[in-house]
Amino acid sequence: MSEKIYLWKNREVSHASIVPFLIEDGEKHPAILVIPGGGYGMVCEDSEGHHVAKVFNQLGYHAFVLDYRIAPMKYPEPQQDAIRAVKFIRGNADKWNVIADKIVSCGFSAGGHLAGSIGVLYDKIEAIDGDEYDQVDGKVDAMILVYGVLTFNDWSNQQTIKNLAGDDEELRKLCSLEKADLSSAPPAFIWATAADQMVSYRNSVVFAEAMIQAKRPCELRLFPYGMHGMLLGLDTLDIADWVKSADNFLRNQWQARENETLLLEKYTNAYQVAAEKRYLGE
Repeated sequence: MSEKIYLWKNREVSHASIVPFLIEDGEKHPAILVIPGGGYGMVCEDSEGHHVAKVFNQLGYHAFVLDYRIAPMKYPEPQQDAIRAVKFIRGNADKWNVIADKIVSCGFSAGGHLAGSIGVLYDKIEAIDGDEYDQVDGKVDAMILVYGVLTFNDWSNQQTIKNLAGDDEELRKLCSLEKADLSSAPPAFIWATAADQMVSYRNSVVFAEAMIQAKRPCELRLFPYGMHGMLLGLDTLDIADWVKSADNFLRNQWQARENETLLLEKYTNAYQVAAEKRYLGE
């Protein structure tokens, strides 16, 4: 683990920062911006940050854990910090051996909202500081949204909504991610649990449906068991696979970007029938 890198030089922002977890093998790797939750009232770096970064390291990703502004600061301050973090990662791609077009946000709970909002509200958020990073693209290439507060409706987590948007109804509508223009949204891997007692799984379902309606790549995993804050899902037979499943989703998207026709051929009945016969030695 490296020292914190502070994200702002010219604004009066004291603590917004990233902590890099780099793979020291001299090779280029994709990067994950890990965004802990905390209801926009705190940042749970210990449980939803550093450990997650280390697991993604094991799968071949550089990782960066974000510390961002929280209440009483409101939208767009946390979003500015997250976009600024992406600008730093992409702006130092050569130095840190990051593949510049494979930068992914991964957020938990309120951090899931933040990870999603910098993907789908990017063009509405200004993150300028008068330095060399201003001209760097700050949009992520994919999103991993973990039991996220993704929609700001009456049945969603009210404290998270209030911490970010206060009582401003127009701002609440803007921050409800399923209402955004998703026509160019980054691909999204989404998971939640039906038993979550704090953030309804409906957040994930509603946003996934909006992504599908916008014809954007999206994978939704809904697990039957698990209270809020399942983290890595260790010692379970289902949730524990989510990091690897997210990795598979991302690699599939990058294959599609390189040759979508070849990839989609595998997703046909004709291909699968032939593959099944080969598998069974027929």
